[in-house]
Amino acid sequence: MTIVHRVLNPKPVPTLVDYIERFAGGEGLRRARAQSPEAVIEVVSSAGLRGRGGAGFPTGRKWRTVRENLSEPMAATVVVNAAEGEPGTFKDRTILRCNPYQVIEGALIAAHVVDAATIIFALKRSFGVDVARVREAVAEVRAAGWADGVDLVLFEGPDEYLYGEETALLEALDGRPPFPRIAPPFRRGVTEVFEPGAGADAASGLSARVEMAGADSASQAPPALVDNVETLANVPKIVDRGPEWFRTEGTNDSPGTIVCTITGRVRHPGVGEVLMGTTLREAIDEIGGGPRAGATVTAVMPGVSSAIIPGHLLDTALSYEAMAAIGSGLGSAGFWVLDESIDPVAAVAGVSRFLSIESCGQCSPCKQDGLVLADLLERLATSRADEADIAHLRRRANTVANGARCSLGIQQQDIVRGLLTHFAPAVEAHRSRTAPATPAIPIAELVDISETGVQIDPRHQAKQPDWTYTPEWGGETPVERFIDHRAHRELES
Repeated sequence: MTIVHRVLNPKPVPTLVDYIERFAGGEGLRRARAQSPEAVIEVVSSAGLRGRGGAGFPTGRKWRTVRENLSEPMAATVVVNAAEGEPGTFKDRTILRCNPYQVIEGALIAAHVVDAATIIFALKRSFGVDVARVREAVAEVRAAGWADGVDLVLFEGPDEYLYGEETALLEALDGRPPFPRIAPPFRRGVTEVFEPGAGADAASGLSARVEMAGADSASQAPPALVDNVETLANVPKIVDRGPEWFRTEGTNDSPGTIVCTITGRVRHPGVGEVLMGTTLREAIDEIGGGPRAGATVTAVMPGVSSAIIPGHLLDTALSYEAMAAIGSGLGSAGFWVLDESIDPVAAVAGVSRFLSIESCGQCSPCKQDGLVLADLLERLATSRADEADIAHLRRRANTVANGARCSLGIQQQDIVRGLLTHFAPAVEAHRSRTAPATPAIPIAELVDISETGVQIDPRHQAKQPDWTYTPEWGGETPVERFIDHRAHRELES
């Protein structure tokens, strides 16, 4: 098995001219604009491309759904989700640094399909290097005439983990805090018609007003198409070379490639592209150089999105179907590798703390049960938990996802259940005080990655459950703090 280079070039593509001359840049866009939107959707659907942001939703189906909900009075918007905040993941920023042009081209193809007048590139304001790279690439694309008739906009959003959830991202674009919506993007997209300070409509469960996209909607509000960076990077070659080409690699249900981030107890952390169907063990060896000398991989954390994977399942294929079959998930393919030196209980305790802090508080079980789970896991990791605490841990894991409008509560549930299922001996060792006390391991998004190591956001350990950095938590949730969304300016400043 070798590293491949379908969407992640081995060396950065310096200019748009280089992209055109060396990589047939623009051919996918040219072919797309020569076809009807329906024909392009059929090509993408036949290729079997699935979203690479974590959920794995079929891209062609998403595009078709948005098109079916277009509004006559107002144009749709394409949103490029580059708000990469999954701990242990750095693949989207690596793609943008290497070749932003393919992502922009994919977004322009998507704009053709859904008749969008605007493409928004949604990054975080803390991604200074990546924002600058995309801004330069956008300027080149505009000058080349690729985007005539389409407005290309860069948006620099907040650092919150939920900003990467597509409906929360739309809330941020609309000038409000990144709180997930009930309405999906194809029913409610990006608009500028909401009244400042409108707050939330309690009856609808939606922030601000409740206009919905769709042919039968009296308001005729526009939908939005939100796609991940890696997803859109695949689109130009699919349209240029055809779905059969895309399916020459990968598996039947998960065709193509996946860009993985490998960090943790490996010889050298890194980002690399492998074929779907490659085993997790092979990806760790090829991208990360394998475990450190004399060590054995005991577990792998797939970011904070799915259950911990025990070492005996390392030969599981990297595909949506295979990862689901072992009770975990492919997510954004960011894998944190553990060996004998890392306590799995402390690792999961760190993940639980991260999720409990980043929960917005709209769904009470997610926030309140999540905080309790994080506390119980900290007690367990430091060998202070008793049998009653373990029973309490199981109960809260059963309720934390109740009524969840996004996946964060489900993630809490999955990581706790995965620990209890796959690492019962480690749990019992801590409960019986035979394992050494180990504080929760700090978990946060990656700030940078190189062959010599990774840097995580150092601020997160001081972050409070209300998203402040005050010495003490005042007891409020983020939702309670930002009932008037203008108060969110405190967070942004």
